[in-house]
Amino acid sequence: MTDLSGKHGLIVGVANKRSISWAIAQAAAAAGARLALTYPSERLEENVRELAAKLENPVVAPCDVASDQQITELASTLDREFGGLDFFVHGAAFAPQPELSNPFVQTSREGFRIALDVSAYSLIALTRAVVPLMEKRGGGSILTLTYLGSARVFTNYNVMGVAKAALESSMRYLASDLGPRNIRVNAISAGPIKTLAASGISGFSNILQVYRERAPLRRNVELGEVADAAVFLLGTASRAVTGEIVMVDAGFHVVGGA
Repeated sequence: MTDLSGKHGLIVGVANKRSISWAIAQAAAAAGARLALTYPSERLEENVRELAAKLENPVVAPCDVASDQQITELASTLDREFGGLDFFVHGAAFAPQPELSNPFVQTSREGFRIALDVSAYSLIALTRAVVPLMEKRGGGSILTLTYLGSARVFTNYNVMGVAKAALESSMRYLASDLGPRNIRVNAISAGPIKTLAASGISGFSNILQVYRERAPLRRNVELGEVADAAVFLLGTASRAVTGEIVMVDAGFHVVGGA
């Protein structure tokens, strides 16, 4: 296991115990890191605090990723509590429900704006806020979460696929921009997992079945497998890896006609 002892990390996107971000938080904590978790609203605060209580000396702070003021306040909290930051996991994603159920051609201007703001621009805004904290530690690792729907059409993924495409492009530009500061930026593209976000996609169980039938490993991926890949990308073992999308999908993406 990658050793993250003495490291400080920020995890954004924990919603409940099935969140990919929470699986990554658990794995990073097990590797020795001290973590800060955020919650986007009062509605999710209790969930995040209950989960954070299972970690060693965590920091829990509010952060609506669509609010520049809250992002600035989060950075101040991290500076006060940690004095610097070694890694940041971006797991924020959201699109209004109608945009995931209506035909894509009916995507509203406001729905498009919200999806791109929360799911893609937030990576840029949060990264800008944490860069000074990472520079205090001599560099750092940033990781975001994406999905194959950025490059292929999946029924009812709709505007979220467009948002993930923008997220992946943003990741590459950030990697180029921040490389000279010894800050790496990567993404994990995981196979479908039953998370809170996935529950909003109509026909999600059918997607799971297709993966089981067509992926080279003939199965779906598990949260722990994604978390293990994340810890690798957050630690020094991946110190020469940046601007990459690491596929953790049982090989589904390589299958022609899938």
